Amino acid sequence: RPEAVATKPLLQADGSVVALVGPRRIPTRLYLNVPELGDQGVEFAWPLLGPVISAMGARKRVWHAGIDIQADLGTPVYAAAPGDVYFSGSAPGYGRVVKIEHSNGFMSIYAHNLENLVNAGDRVEAGAVIATVGKNKGAVTTHLHFEIRRDGMAYNPLVLLPRRGVAVAHSDEEMTQAAPSEDDEDE
Repeated sequence: RPEAVATKPLLQADGSVVALVGPRRIPTRLYLNVPELGDQGVEFAWPLLGPVISAMGARKRVWHAGIDIQADLGTPVYAAAPGDVYFSGSAPGYGRVVKIEHSNGFMSIYAHNLENLVNAGDRVEAGAVIATVGKNKGAVTTHLHFEIRRDGMAYNPLVLLPRRGVAVAHSDEEMTQAAPSEDDEDE
């Protein structure tokens, strides 16, 4: 229950943070550091190439449970790892979204899509085109919102994706034109 979680993030013994995420202030465990997964990891690839314009973590008004990657409207979005499409549709805070279940309890989330190109139940391989880049209502630019979760905890995609020398720009002013409505911000 959101009212049961403090408005300030709570540091957990495992190094995660419990914070209120997105416009609905959903209590979410976020792991911002490099996790020690051993042989339980999944090899993720970038879902598209482009500058990371917003990192995971604290924003002015809310916490952000993923990263935003800028790309032109309609740019193909690729599955970051093989798996089964768990959900393909629309969801509050995400707009058009695809969620893919991977091995070892991982899930990748691709949001603010212009078009979803897969259906729930589809099996996809890494690199398969699953959607196209769109734009959420409050954003200044088109981008993909990308999350990696495992057993309900959001992990920092920048530490699970291959290094590629990206600089992260993080600014609410760059991302939003005006104060977003409840459904405009990322979860």
